[in-house]
Amino acid sequence: MTWELLTDPAEFDRAAGPYLCADRALHTVQLSVTAGLLLGEPRFAGTRARFGVWRDAAGRVAGTFLWTPPHTLYVSPLDEAAAGALVAALDGSFPAGVGGTAEGAAAVARAWARRRPGAVVERQLAQRLHRLGTLTPPRPGPGGRARVAGAADRELLVRWVLGFHADIGEEADAGHVERVVEGRLSYGGLTLWETPDGTPVSLAGVQRRTAGLVRVGPVYTPGEWRGRGFAAAVTAEVSRRAVEEGADEVVLFTDLSNATSNALYRRLGYRPRHDFTTWTFTG
Repeated sequence: MTWELLTDPAEFDRAAGPYLCADRALHTVQLSVTAGLLLGEPRFAGTRARFGVWRDAAGRVAGTFLWTPPHTLYVSPLDEAAAGALVAALDGSFPAGVGGTAEGAAAVARAWARRRPGAVVERQLAQRLHRLGTLTPPRPGPGGRARVAGAADRELLVRWVLGFHADIGEEADAGHVERVVEGRLSYGGLTLWETPDGTPVSLAGVQRRTAGLVRVGPVYTPGEWRGRGFAAAVTAEVSRRAVEEGADEVVLFTDLSNATSNALYRRLGYRPRHDFTTWTFTG
């Protein structure tokens, strides 16, 4: 059993694509990032991505990782042997941490701590992936309407996406967020909820549909507009549109520490699918 290390997203897609697509929801991040790299999306400008495929004794793909520095490694489910071999294979490299499925990320974090005595390994974020069952829009919903964001909204969108990252405790580079927004605008991937007088009050984004799956996020409402149903309304609208436009799976991540948002998405028809974590490495 061994890791096959790659730097070409097309080569990774050929090697790992069938494995990732066998459970699209579980591997939504690796699928969407690989698709974005292949399309040359602005958010990946200058990125030197690295990939890995873990093969079992029969040569079958049994795990994967993807790394787009300066972001953390992102891993599929990995056992202790695969995690230990991955850390050994990356010896001399210094990722900021690891994210992915809870079991896979934790196994890599433990392996990192064993191989680098004195390093500080901390769990930073716990998330839950949800999959849409039967969509149940809020009734009654708030006044207003959804509108696909356009270029004129760019400044507002950048500010709100930065606010979203601050809310979940993530550092975000403004330049990177600007590129993310630019890419999302190119395919109508950001939607605003407006009050009847045209005031934007909430935002929901969607990743480009990949392998038939759409991932919702980010969802953000500035503090002064929270608690009025706007986030539920705009999330329901982008979820409905994703299904209408051909997605056969719609998923989203929630922060496990935010009971309000977890309850909101359950009311809309999202059901728990799998837990994910992010660990940071320092020292």
